[in-house]
Amino acid sequence: MEQYSKKMNSFKNNRTGYTLIILTLLIAVIAVFSLAPIAQDTGYHAFSDQRTLLGISNIYNVLSNLPFLIVGLYGLYCLIIRKNLNGADEFKIAYLLLFTGIALVSVGSGYYHLTPNNQTLAWDRLPIAIGIMALLSIVISEFISLHIARGLLLPLITLGIVSVCYWQLSESSGAGDLRLYILVQFLSALLTAIILLNFKSKYTSAMGYWWVLISYTLAKLLEHFDEAIHIFTGFISGHSLKHAVAAAGLYLLITYYKNRQLRKE
Repeated sequence: MEQYSKKMNSFKNNRTGYTLIILTLLIAVIAVFSLAPIAQDTGYHAFSDQRTLLGISNIYNVLSNLPFLIVGLYGLYCLIIRKNLNGADEFKIAYLLLFTGIALVSVGSGYYHLTPNNQTLAWDRLPIAIGIMALLSIVISEFISLHIARGLLLPLITLGIVSVCYWQLSESSGAGDLRLYILVQFLSALLTAIILLNFKSKYTSAMGYWWVLISYTLAKLLEHFDEAIHIFTGFISGHSLKHAVAAAGLYLLITYYKNRQLRKE
């Protein structure tokens, strides 16, 4: 009875947050699927920096993925070997999926940039989708409920994988449809921001998640201005910088996990 009372009090205290989550989900799903199917723009694969070096095509877009491998392996090292990520043990599988996903982004994205096309792009997006959904589950566990997060982890990971597989199958059939993948990627970022703003973490700070959102936003801008940045700098493209900035945000997240402290009631 006491536990039920606590849950009801928590719901009342966070009613605005829950309402915003539900409304955002409904509006986003209706808005995205009211659009016609969105095929992958073939121009997406025409990156500004296409230099070949040592026989490696698009070498700088390939090598700029190495930070993801370093950060992902570092996260796994901290989680499994050092065991110094505060609070990670209670939801270890989600952290394992997150850091594995980050490390595999390096492999998938590197492979994609060797030969950019829709088929190789799927191997880039698959670990990204897994990492995004694992991170959303971790945020839910920290700000809303560990029990709810555990129940949502498998469905969210499955949704992420399905979004990429569905897009790939739709492209193969000649009727490309990115809508589900767009929903997975951008809605998860929006929901994370809503949760951070409307729920209280069990820890004294949530800055690590804000660093991820900031780096994600900046990475998208760098991606959009790929050629302009390449022309401006004369040596590095926006897309290569995108990889470095996104990896830096994830490194700051690991630092946050190492240093965070439980909030005193």
